Amino acid sequence: MTGSLSVFDEDEPVRAPWLVTLADLSLLLVGFFVFLQATQVDPARLAAGIRSGFGAHESAAAPAPMPVDLATATGFAPGSALPGEAASAIEWARTAARDPRTRLRITGEVDGSPADVDPATGSGPILAADRARAVAALLIRQHAIDPARIILSTGRGQRRAVLTLGFEGDRQ
Repeated sequence: MTGSLSVFDEDEPVRAPWLVTLADLSLLLVGFFVFLQATQVDPARLAAGIRSGFGAHESAAAPAPMPVDLATATGFAPGSALPGEAASAIEWARTAARDPRTRLRITGEVDGSPADVDPATGSGPILAADRARAVAALLIRQHAIDPARIILSTGRGQRRAVLTLGFEGDRQ
């Protein structure tokens, strides 16, 4: 077959096999230096850079810790911020607070009825906030958790305070 080119032309010069090994070694070396540089990045700055890349503002609050467990303080009378039963919630919070990474969110709730409002203002959200604050004060008085690790919020659902446990921070 004269005049046709073969895919495997045997007249083509052969490359030295050590060039392939050298290229592999070079790529591994570059990858190693990239890895060294990546481990020197401050995780907070890296997260801020990723957030800004997706258009999130620096002033945006950090996301709340994802809840992994919960307890409730119940027995609130309509229009009252005093819990009827909170002993199990106190013990639960004391156990949860053993890990210093935990954050406790206390969400005071009202049932939405006209009777379940703050007596002085007629506001349901104010009563819900009072319920969350009353449970937080009870936990602090009982030395169940440090006040700096408590987050208060309000909601609507039942006459109760919901305590949710979330983890924040790195492993220790």
